[in-house]
Amino acid sequence: MKYKISLERGDLNYSELEPLYREHYGEMQSRLKADGFQVSDYNPRLNIYFPAFAGGWLLNFVARTEEGEAVGYANVYLTQDMHNSDLIATEDLIYVRPDHRNGLGSKIVRHALEELRSRGVRRVTVNPVTDLRVAKIWRRMGFRDVAVRMTYDFKEN
Repeated sequence: MKYKISLERGDLNYSELEPLYREHYGEMQSRLKADGFQVSDYNPRLNIYFPAFAGGWLLNFVARTEEGEAVGYANVYLTQDMHNSDLIATEDLIYVRPDHRNGLGSKIVRHALEELRSRGVRRVTVNPVTDLRVAKIWRRMGFRDVAVRMTYDFKEN
């Protein structure tokens, strides 16, 4: 299947992508629950997301089928490093609908990396939360392990 990946305004396509966001969150929530970590139910802060999309510091890359159906996305924050002012990026979400997981996620990431490079971004940080196996794919794409992410859960301690 052929896909078109493009940069879209996430505040303008939210109602269309909302079922994918909800599906993604549910997968992530289930994966964490299986590891004994409870996260609250889906309740996005649209009053923060929408201005971020509109302001251009939260980018929304969308993968669509030839018919125009959205089947995957990546949302990426842009900011300046607080310590050296480098332009940096952090993924907020990367998701591909299960029935389209045939390398499309890597295509979305490559597309996003090209766009970020063209904007002068110095480095990109990703966190494989929904499916930890994705880290292996990202390593093959050139991402490196540079830290360990740990979470303290106040409900547990």
